[in-house]
Amino acid sequence: MKITHLKTNHIPNPLGFAISKPTFSWIVENTSDTVQTAAQVIVSMDSDFAQPLFDSGKVDGTGIDSLAFRPPIQISPRTRYFWKVRVWGETESAESETAWFESAKMDEGWLASWITPDCEDNQLHPILYRQFELPARAVAARAYICGLGLYHFELNGKKVGNEYLTPYCNAYDQWIQYQTFDITDQLTVGANLVSVMLGNGWYKGRYGANGGKVDFYGDRFALLCEIRITLDSGEEIIVVTDSAWQAQPSPVIASDIFDGETYDARISKIVPLPAAAFGVKPIAIDMARLEARRSIPVCINEEIKPIALIHTPAGETVLDMGQNMTGWLRFKTTAPAGTRLHLQFGEVLQGGNFFRANLRTAKAEYFYIADGTVAVVEPYFTFYGFRYVKISGWVGDLNVEDFTGCVVYSQMDTIGEIETSNEKVNQLFKNVMWGQKDNFLDIPTDCPQRDERLGWTGDIQIFSGTACFNMDSYAFLAKYGYDLAKEQTKTGGMVPHIVPMVNLDKGGSTAWGDAATVVPWNVYEFYGDIGILEDQFESMRAWVDYMHSADEASGGKRLWTTGTHFGDWLALDADDPEDRRGGTPPDFIASAFYCYSADLVAKAAAVLGKTAFAEAYGRLSAEVKAAIQQEYFTATGRLAIPTQTGYVLTLFMDLMPEEHRERVTQDLIAKLIKDKTHLRTGFVGTPYFCRVLSKIGANDLAYKLLLNEDFPSWLYAVNMGATTIWERWNSIMPDGALSTANNMNSLNHYAYGSIVEWMYRDMCGLNPSTGEAGSAGFRHARIAPKPDKSMQWAKARYHSAVGLYESGWRTDDAGCLIIEISIPFNASATVVLPNAQLGGVSINGQPLHDAAQIGDSVTLTLGAGCHKIEYLVSETVQ
Repeated sequence: MKITHLKTNHIPNPLGFAISKPTFSWIVENTSDTVQTAAQVIVSMDSDFAQPLFDSGKVDGTGIDSLAFRPPIQISPRTRYFWKVRVWGETESAESETAWFESAKMDEGWLASWITPDCEDNQLHPILYRQFELPARAVAARAYICGLGLYHFELNGKKVGNEYLTPYCNAYDQWIQYQTFDITDQLTVGANLVSVMLGNGWYKGRYGANGGKVDFYGDRFALLCEIRITLDSGEEIIVVTDSAWQAQPSPVIASDIFDGETYDARISKIVPLPAAAFGVKPIAIDMARLEARRSIPVCINEEIKPIALIHTPAGETVLDMGQNMTGWLRFKTTAPAGTRLHLQFGEVLQGGNFFRANLRTAKAEYFYIADGTVAVVEPYFTFYGFRYVKISGWVGDLNVEDFTGCVVYSQMDTIGEIETSNEKVNQLFKNVMWGQKDNFLDIPTDCPQRDERLGWTGDIQIFSGTACFNMDSYAFLAKYGYDLAKEQTKTGGMVPHIVPMVNLDKGGSTAWGDAATVVPWNVYEFYGDIGILEDQFESMRAWVDYMHSADEASGGKRLWTTGTHFGDWLALDADDPEDRRGGTPPDFIASAFYCYSADLVAKAAAVLGKTAFAEAYGRLSAEVKAAIQQEYFTATGRLAIPTQTGYVLTLFMDLMPEEHRERVTQDLIAKLIKDKTHLRTGFVGTPYFCRVLSKIGANDLAYKLLLNEDFPSWLYAVNMGATTIWERWNSIMPDGALSTANNMNSLNHYAYGSIVEWMYRDMCGLNPSTGEAGSAGFRHARIAPKPDKSMQWAKARYHSAVGLYESGWRTDDAGCLIIEISIPFNASATVVLPNAQLGGVSINGQPLHDAAQIGDSVTLTLGAGCHKIEYLVSETVQ
């Protein structure tokens, strides 16, 4: 037995995060035991646990929950807390290694002050620095720091930490997050030098919707830094930003999220340079906005090498990275002094030549002016979405080995994987995973390359389930939810189209605003920690109350028929091909999500023990459903919205009168067949389509949609060489030309990657269960694989919050279906075997008896362990 994945608030050993109520989680693995018989948690302020702050003692049963255990302790500022856990099974026990978390400054006042370079040019990129002496060895040292727009922090000439693009992207007018770094090992006895280079970013620089706005949150570079050092003598040294700091010009002479960076190596990065130095001055920035960090680190998580050096018909030199990625290029150069190297980034070639018109106004370039020395170069204050890099000004032969693609995204573990007998489907899964990594850079962006890169709420609403299957997303989505709730305080509960909303103060679109309810509910389902619901409940309520207010203002008919909505964005069934909202009336979609979100608030309230709210919002949801049935259904059950998305939403959200479920089911199937079994859906209908088809017994049609290879389909893009998910079903035409050259045509948009949730849930059968108390977070799962004869096998591995689940199936030549399942320690699953007869099923080589025949399926409950199930399907697998 081994205890792993120890986390506080879903972050391993968090330093300086916003933690007022610590929540511990862990996983037990490498054991043949099946259930927890007891557990013990100990918390201490010393690593040897000599004087525990809290000791639960040995608590029998499951009273101590590995998904979310909250020790009853009070947290003090700037304090490290150590904790460990012991778990007992039926026959063995294990003690974890020591984990820790360290609090930030909390409500403690700051000794540091905000400073800014004392120069008139607010575009001059500065290095701010301070020298100080240490009379003895440092035994502990922390830097509490925030730089605006972005900052690069060095101590004694070396970068501090492994994070990039700090202090990240958030609603700066609402809150500013600072980071905490352990700098103990970088300090020396005697002279020390702290230096911070500042550049443009989300706070300052060009960013936002519609090409962005310059300096939306602020127009001056600024720095706040408080360094606290404890010496081995016991003395404390405190270094803070004040008038004693100095500044000098940085070699970064221009930077921008959209446009890139210019670096002049002839300007020394070494400080101090007395001849270039100038002073600093105070700058008024509201200290009340300062909060401890919530953003998880953005790091270089992978590195890839170019696969080809291309000389295009136009005479260009272009590197092909082989993968559409987010980050930048690191390269080695020995160029003579004054050489101006120019790198331009793009997603696709057109006519064999470099192309970037689909980036719109984003220049997405990097200039390096050489100083004649050997240098390894990469940018500081920008990132790019790209596969191809055009290189100009290179002197001498270009060696692809001198170039490395740095893949940059928020530091999250990959926890899910799917593999099938179909290599094109496998590539699709890889494309979805890359799309998630490329767009999960502190906020869930719509795309990483053009003049946008915004936190569109609709995209994450439809993708959050897939996100939680693929990567450990709790902390990432919790931070986004915090920003969303902050923005709602300015809008009366309305959810903006983008979060942070920067310069686009519009919102209130159905399916986009429902990110406020859908995302936290999904996170709860996947992780079983009510903390996300506690944190977001008022935000969830505020969004539903906003819809309710709009309903009341238009007559109180329990329908949402007002406002401006995106509709079924980019669906293919609009009467006008230029209408991006699709053919499903926005009022119907709005009313459907009104009903759905009210129900989610009711469910969240029930989980939180808020009975009155659960009843009120449950009643509201029922009233909206009744109004929908009266408005949109005939007496015989015909839906007045005969679109694919209309039927799909109705069946997914259970909007129809129960007696007409079969009518709606058959009408959807007929509609799909009429549409030649091809998608006509957009952002709203697509995520649920295959899930609904599998639910209603049309599993073969779900597989048909997955496996179609002509437009519109997921595999069309795979066949066209895509390595990520496109924004449009036809972003690239069969002849290789972009369908729209420079108007909203991203080749790295993760939204349609939501098909992967169906692959986990239905193709491979892995589902969280929240139907009974204590089952969320995959403590209890529903495993119901739905094979189809169009594939020979499929399997999924999912490192859930309780441990590793595996679910896979394959068929042999005799028509025997073999299902192999792994369930982690202290978990269980309801398993549904399709097309099975109880008398013909074996499990682990023995006849299965303890199960139920329900229709043409066999249902059983299994505990932890590995289980191999075999049977001849009652019919050819459908």
